Amino acid sequence: MTDDELVAQAREGDAAAFGELVLRHQAAVFRAALAATGSASDADDVAQEAFLLAFRRLGSFREASSFKTWLLSITWNQAINRRRASTRWWRRMIAFGDAGSQQVGVAFASAAYTPEQLAGAEELRCAIGRAIAVLPRKLRDALLLAQSGDYSYGEIAAMLGAPEGTVKWRVSEARRQVKAALQKQGHRETGRPG
Repeated sequence: MTDDELVAQAREGDAAAFGELVLRHQAAVFRAALAATGSASDADDVAQEAFLLAFRRLGSFREASSFKTWLLSITWNQAINRRRASTRWWRRMIAFGDAGSQQVGVAFASAAYTPEQLAGAEELRCAIGRAIAVLPRKLRDALLLAQSGDYSYGEIAAMLGAPEGTVKWRVSEARRQVKAALQKQGHRETGRPG
């Protein structure tokens, strides 16, 4: 059954149809919320809020875009509202970077790198995190969503409410600024975060 068919059934009061839509899109919704909030617990809350809001607004869904894109736009807006209200946003950004370093650390440890190499990788990871954290919000948001690998530029454009070409420019500019910051700190040709 397609999303459009499930939406039609859900509009008629079929809770199971909406439940199927939730199951299909919960991972994408969570990842979008996580990219915006930097916190798994906040992302869970945002995802729940987004699905509840989508259910309430199902009558306003106009099928001009896909249900997934519409849902991701709702999610992103909810996450941004939560992020704005949070006084701990920057601490979460650091925690978000730390979650990635644990995976990097496991990969390095399993490849039997030297302690010096591991320290260098940790230093680079921290430098990348700092460079991303100081980007203007519009560049940072576009970069984090693009680097997740979970969304097309069209989906990111819908979430951010910007034209697709603008999103592509923002991602490119964010990568350029991160690379420049890393080079300024003495890191060579490592400029791609992620």
